[in-house]
Amino acid sequence: MAGAMDIYSRFNHNSILDRQIDTLIGLSKGITANGAVDQAEADYLQTWLVQNSHTDNIIIKNLLHKVNEMLADKILDAEESLELLALLHKITGDDCELGELTKTSHLPLSTPVPEIHFMDKTFLFTGTFAFGNRKLCQEKVIALGGKNVPRVTKQLDYLVLGVYSTDSWKHENFGRKIEKAMEYNDKGSSIAIVSEEHWLSFIDN
Repeated sequence: MAGAMDIYSRFNHNSILDRQIDTLIGLSKGITANGAVDQAEADYLQTWLVQNSHTDNIIIKNLLHKVNEMLADKILDAEESLELLALLHKITGDDCELGELTKTSHLPLSTPVPEIHFMDKTFLFTGTFAFGNRKLCQEKVIALGGKNVPRVTKQLDYLVLGVYSTDSWKHENFGRKIEKAMEYNDKGSSIAIVSEEHWLSFIDN
């Protein structure tokens, strides 16, 4: 019995490490997609690394140490930005052209892409947003006549995925919301699952 538990523990431990690396790769792709790393992105990366540093994942620990050095003065200068960009490119192993959309391209977004209407429509935001925190996104919806809801229901109109959602969404905390929306759609609901970029394109229309 003890041997079986040891095997299970090792499997569970390795599974957690794999999910962390998947998420880090996705996060790194999102940050480097426009060919630069700004202060807000560096701060967010540092926060994520701190939250995941309780494991013995050497990649996360080493990157956190480097980011902590860069942000010791609370400022990411131009030289540090370029160095961090190079580090994240090494993590992704991705030589995609600058500006290529790699953030939410493989998530289960609705097709065809729907138009977004705000008046009396319900919205739920999940993931991390370039527009700002969720409160800012929710305030924008209210200003345009829409409503915000706290969870996925059959009556939800739009589930909006933050631009820094990753391809490993099933392992993320927000993955359950996506799965729930997909389950309702399989049963006849019409919840639109859209990217932050798509949502933003309708804000000023």
